[in-house]
Amino acid sequence: MGLVATLAGPLADRIQNAPTAVLAVASFAAFLVLAVVLNVLKQLLLKNRNEPPIVFHWVPFLGSTITYGMDPYAFFFECRRKYGDVFTFILLGKKTTVCLGTKGNDFILNGKLKDVNAEEIYSPLTTPVFGTDVVYDCPNSKLMEQKKFVKFGLTTEALHSYVTIIADETNKYTASSPAFRGQSGTVDVPRAMAELTIYTASHALQGREVRSKFDSSFADLYHDLDMGFTPINFMLPWAPLPQNRRRDAAQKKMAQTYMEIIRARKAKGGEKDSEDMIWNLMGSTYKDGTPVPDKEVAHIMIALLMAGQHSSSATSSWILLRLASRPDIVEELYREQVDVLGRDLPELTYARLQRLPLHSQVVKETLRIHSPIHSIMRKVKSPMPVDGTPYTIPTTHVLLAAPGVTSRSSEHFPNPLHWEPHRWDPPASANNNKKPVSGNGDEDADDDDEKIDYGYGLVSKGASSPYLPFGAGRHRCIGEQFAYVQLGTILATLVRGFRFRNLKGGEGEVVGTDYSSLFSRPLAPAVVGWERRGEGEGEGEMGGRV
Repeated sequence: MGLVATLAGPLADRIQNAPTAVLAVASFAAFLVLAVVLNVLKQLLLKNRNEPPIVFHWVPFLGSTITYGMDPYAFFFECRRKYGDVFTFILLGKKTTVCLGTKGNDFILNGKLKDVNAEEIYSPLTTPVFGTDVVYDCPNSKLMEQKKFVKFGLTTEALHSYVTIIADETNKYTASSPAFRGQSGTVDVPRAMAELTIYTASHALQGREVRSKFDSSFADLYHDLDMGFTPINFMLPWAPLPQNRRRDAAQKKMAQTYMEIIRARKAKGGEKDSEDMIWNLMGSTYKDGTPVPDKEVAHIMIALLMAGQHSSSATSSWILLRLASRPDIVEELYREQVDVLGRDLPELTYARLQRLPLHSQVVKETLRIHSPIHSIMRKVKSPMPVDGTPYTIPTTHVLLAAPGVTSRSSEHFPNPLHWEPHRWDPPASANNNKKPVSGNGDEDADDDDEKIDYGYGLVSKGASSPYLPFGAGRHRCIGEQFAYVQLGTILATLVRGFRFRNLKGGEGEVVGTDYSSLFSRPLAPAVVGWERRGEGEGEGEMGGRV
């Protein structure tokens, strides 16, 4: 009886409380169903013909967020099939209007400053990472001046010197990394390229002083800072999440490191003993006569480092993964170097890189399919009529351009998802089924489109090319030429020393894409096989006599 009484008490309490719990669950379920029904009715009955069609969705606020986030390109192409080139979808409660095609790219990327704004979109994400008063945490006019300062390190003369630095860093890495120990083995490509590109970017763009710090804890700080680029931080950059606490600590420490370098240089009299970006920024002055403050120099350096590493890390990874699926292209690249530069393979230089067209085509073709940034957003500041449509985009919307859609479209590139560097062959040597398209985004447009200076030098104003991996307009990436040099040098150096192959043995197979970050990249781990080339070359177990 005592045991029964002991059990009966809690059981009675549960029975008594059960109706309240059930009622709460039922009320929430009813609210959710009502919200879904009202949301559907609103889409069906309250259409605004002056605004683009809204992508159908069941759940309010959430909208198409999950579908878009899982695979943006699949989402864009499916919506394009249903709604056309201009449509609106709900992204975490925000009406986001997508404008596809070359006209859509031009409409958004060349939007006037009074009409569209990038700072309001990106500042919450980038300011905690880069620091205050730089990039998107300052007026656009100030950003244009900062870009002009940075272009000092991106001149043709500077690019010439970077080739040797990048080649040396690549050779040192493959000689010392455990991933390349021995005569053959396997390597996790995304991890290896993330390491290599941070070494090449820091040394070339920022000098030996900064590069030396990546041999210790600086690389860990960079990783913690990099984790600040998570999609949730578009909305909740202040959230007390573990990665955000590490992000803030890393930003403070990295800025302090750059400040210490600046103070040490000033203590020695402030006379240049080398040519690097820190010296250039230390000597730069805004138009109003104000020297660039030390804090801003440090923050610009953080932004520059991350900009020089992120896209190149992803793209160099895709290059190796694609080459591993096409050993025939690897051997063509090696033969090109031997035939053009000589069997002794002299030291790589900027001029010699320009004589290797297939190497350039591999980089271009990889960027065509695997552009690091799939979505470029702008806040609408004044109502924007869309030419050729009855639509006007209101100020409550965000605009989204997706240049990668045009570079993946069959109207511009036959068999668009097939990775084929030879599609870029000059017309005289291209096969009949290949449609040559120019290479760097300006080549298609430069002859016809006017140039414009937004404050950091002349760039093509047009966005008519279907190939825009570096964007267009005032926010076009100024590091385009550095990216081509960095990627081309890494590619040429690796091809000289190694063959690569898919472990599964199938040609054309590559891993999927990770869209969980601001920058799309290969799903990791992504492991390929490698084999060192022997002296004099010969028959290798992984194929091909050179």
